[in-house]
Amino acid sequence: MIYDHRTYTCRPGTIGKHMALYGEHGWPIQRKHLGDPVVYGAVETGDVNSYVHIWVFDDAADRATKRAALAADPEWQEYLKKSAEAGYLVSQVNKILKPAPFFKG
Repeated sequence: MIYDHRTYTCRPGTIGKHMALYGEHGWPIQRKHLGDPVVYGAVETGDVNSYVHIWVFDDAADRATKRAALAADPEWQEYLKKSAEAGYLVSQVNKILKPAPFFKG
């Protein structure tokens, strides 16, 4: 199992607008291809202009297959276009995590 941990940062004052745009146009199609994330939340302390989501995959091949299907979906492409036009996002940091040998989450 692997975890895909993603942190996105929005321009100050735009995280609510970005979440509304994503909630309407991105969330349904992303869940269709990736399933439900373990976590999807806005940061409440620290960098309050950011949010984090963590997705679980069987392995790197499972992640690659699901993300390729998402990337190829015209609805996802339309969401990405809307997001880029809105210009709310300023950075993205992705990390792939492997569970510790003693963790059975």
